[in-house]
Amino acid sequence: MSGDTATLHLDGIPPHMLSEVEKHLKPFRLSLEKLQEVSARLRKDMLRGLGKHAHHRAAVKMLPTFVRATPDGTEKGDFLALDLGGTNFRVLHVRVLEEEQRVLKMDSQICAIPQEIMLGTGEKLFDHIAACLAEFLDSQKLRGQTLPLGFTFSFPCEQKEIDKSILIRWTKGFNCSGVEGEDVVRLLKEAIHRRGDYHIGSVAMVNDTVGTMMSCGYRDQSCEIGMIIGTGTNACYMEEMKNVKRVEGEDGRMCINTEWGGFGDDGSLKDVLTEFDEEVDRTSINPGVHTFEKMISGMYLGEIVRLVLLKLTQEKLLFKGCPSEALLSPGSFETKFISEIEEPDTGLENAKKILTKLALDWDLVDARVARLVCDTVSSRSARLCAAALATIANRIRTNRGLDHLKTTVGVDGTVYRKHPNFSDELQAAVRLLAPKCDVTFLISEDGSGKGAAMVTAVAQRLALQSRLLEDSDGEDEEEEEEEKVIVLRTGQAGCRRLCVSGRNKDLSKSVEGKRDEGAGSGREPTNTPAQPTWNTPGAALTREQVSGDRKAGEPGTDEV
Repeated sequence: MSGDTATLHLDGIPPHMLSEVEKHLKPFRLSLEKLQEVSARLRKDMLRGLGKHAHHRAAVKMLPTFVRATPDGTEKGDFLALDLGGTNFRVLHVRVLEEEQRVLKMDSQICAIPQEIMLGTGEKLFDHIAACLAEFLDSQKLRGQTLPLGFTFSFPCEQKEIDKSILIRWTKGFNCSGVEGEDVVRLLKEAIHRRGDYHIGSVAMVNDTVGTMMSCGYRDQSCEIGMIIGTGTNACYMEEMKNVKRVEGEDGRMCINTEWGGFGDDGSLKDVLTEFDEEVDRTSINPGVHTFEKMISGMYLGEIVRLVLLKLTQEKLLFKGCPSEALLSPGSFETKFISEIEEPDTGLENAKKILTKLALDWDLVDARVARLVCDTVSSRSARLCAAALATIANRIRTNRGLDHLKTTVGVDGTVYRKHPNFSDELQAAVRLLAPKCDVTFLISEDGSGKGAAMVTAVAQRLALQSRLLEDSDGEDEEEEEEEKVIVLRTGQAGCRRLCVSGRNKDLSKSVEGKRDEGAGSGREPTNTPAQPTWNTPGAALTREQVSGDRKAGEPGTDEV
């Protein structure tokens, strides 16, 4: 691949052995052309996922998050965040400082969820959460304040609004009754209401990938993409509302949770899958699901390497043809071993220690081949991830009709953070696959905590701006209506021409009513416009209604 930055350690491996090993590694090496094909396939799947009717059969679900803006730097205040995604959950107090452009975690508390609650009723689960939240508010001396809350709920949900999310199914060992098919925000609020000793403000449901984007967005307001590449993988980005066919509205943007881990579930990546990928999928707990994720994420990379090493051993290319019990055991080769073996200075020594730990009879060439296998598998992961990310960057650019896009990706996940070469290879491949996009990468700080609070802060800012705009618009309309009434009362025909021509955008109130309500009545005009009707005087729809004082046949303003 042109511009190759992969760190492939070929030194010290005899040519005849390298030739044989490469036969098994070649399917992992993806050319620039193949990566461009993968990107084109993802682009089609994204369009399908955004469609109103095609969505249900799309492998890439493209879920609306109802997050309609990224931070603009004016957000401020105190917020709560709740992060539930496993056997523990976190409660956080977050403060957003506008002057310093900083998001501070004031304090946090980790609360355990006992097994009996994980398998009990939903009411008991949310009562437990509400109790822990109350304890935290007391410890922070926040009782009595009504703070907005960002709720990261890391289970499969269908989000209906920013504050409404329906649990599809429990995972991660939870099986609380009465929650699947229900709105988890409502269940949380009901639990707090049952206590009756504290209140929370508005609640924003937050996907962890969206939180990753938003936690970076306050520091860098060009951050419009979020990506996680850790145990699992996912990405989100700001899409034009007119393209989000399943949500009403044409204006502005909305953050879309791509759920790109499902890319390939419809067979579109079959030509890219190796025999080792197929084996990982076959033996997984969810065969046929999350195809893309199984090729690139931390949960599976170690297992792919184990299968390759086992195959090379069975071919008598490694470890004198004798696999150990550990090498034969699924899950024994941890993904963190890949990072350790690829460390630039200590990698080879780390490889020797790990092979010893796996009870393998190794020599120096075996250690070098193991390092080459790790290089190859992690490099493919970085490039496939780059192909997907380039698809999003290119889409944003074309959506906006730009010759060149400058954007930032908020990133999180152990693979990106801890692998010594992954981030460099990813970024180099993105430059090749999205040459008209200048993409900056920013590591997220606590997306499920600070990011959740920032989603709430932005939602609060938008709500306030909307209220201010509505109030302002109402005042303008009242002033315009008063001016129209005054002009009408003076008998100026020009106003009638204006009404008939349709240039007045809202005469939904009766002109006659205005005479009573406004000038001369001593009462303020009402602030709630009535709906225009065809029979209401002053509806600005017929000439007779506008010029109602004129007798039939009298010269007037029929000509427009």
